[in-house]
Amino acid sequence: MSKSIGGWFALSHLSAGFIAVLVGYTSSAAIVFQAAHAAGATPGEIASWLWALGLGMGVTCIGLSLRYRTPILTAWSTPGAALLATSLNGIGMAEAIGVFLFVSALITLAGVTGWFERIMHRLPKSLAAAMLAGILLRFGLSAFAALPGQLGLVGGMFAVFLLARRALPRYAVPLSFLCGLLLAALAGDLHLAGVSFELARPVFTLPSFSLPSLIGVGLPLFIVTMASQNVPGLAVLRANGYTTPASPLLGWTGLTGLLLGAFGGFAYNLAAITAAICMSKDADPDPAQRYRAAVWAGIFYLLTGLLGATVSQLFAAVPQALIVAIAGFALLGTIGNSLHGALGDEKERDPALVTFLVTASGLSLFGVGSAFWGLLFGLCAAQLQKN
Repeated sequence: MSKSIGGWFALSHLSAGFIAVLVGYTSSAAIVFQAAHAAGATPGEIASWLWALGLGMGVTCIGLSLRYRTPILTAWSTPGAALLATSLNGIGMAEAIGVFLFVSALITLAGVTGWFERIMHRLPKSLAAAMLAGILLRFGLSAFAALPGQLGLVGGMFAVFLLARRALPRYAVPLSFLCGLLLAALAGDLHLAGVSFELARPVFTLPSFSLPSLIGVGLPLFIVTMASQNVPGLAVLRANGYTTPASPLLGWTGLTGLLLGAFGGFAYNLAAITAAICMSKDADPDPAQRYRAAVWAGIFYLLTGLLGATVSQLFAAVPQALIVAIAGFALLGTIGNSLHGALGDEKERDPALVTFLVTASGLSLFGVGSAFWGLLFGLCAAQLQKN
């Protein structure tokens, strides 16, 4: 055993796992809430979503990390939640659950058959990036649209975010979130009287399958999850020297979604940013022991899932402007990287721009959402450009 390790309770493992979960929740839980609200979820159903997500991420983090002795960190699909927040309006919970199960089935199939990489190689990366940028644009715009109504709150959060991005980039989002909580408390806008310690209760929803929602929401959710979450997640693993086979990881995350989708587990995938925390030297100087940090992250995910009702109450107790702002600030880097990936290649710039604009427009045709049409229009433009 490495001399740097104090066993399973080493502070470096505990802290890395805790920070990974903290960053994951503070940077994107607000987006999950927006997605749930778009589907018309009740407070109990929102708590069930958090229960399912926490349970699924916890079990897969612990199980896969122990199985492969590798820091395997899973997460919900943040871009996927952003897509759902803009696409589920008018669809309803039963159809939303049908979409979740459909996407998890595709992810499972991709893992079992190994055709994931072949499909992603056929889809131009610039178009996938453009679609993601179009989906996320609304969140960035909404963060700054909240400024006039809550100038002190949102302005203060943004100032802290910018300063932290320079000095402590890994903690920029959590620090901005904490600043928002402090400013809201000073202004008397925190309503914590109704918050109580309460375990989440899973709520089962019988799925309903609709072809327009499967095509308009399901396919884009699958593509976004695979292209913007699983691909970077695998890249982080490889960059840190871990050669864990990809197919079993995808298969197990997909199967987890099939088991928990009816309770609100909309998509599970490999983590990238939070995984990097558990793969760093700060977690352990010995790469062979860093999997323990991921196991602790899984334990913390389980705890947050069990306390999903309390987490739901806490988010409901803070100003809506805070939620909107932290979601937008958390996605700024992803929006920038997506735009760079979309427009970087001059030969593919026009199709990517078409994809971006159509996706961002909110276009809906035949009941199918803009993400699908953006990708379709972009592919047509790319094909015409070749001819």
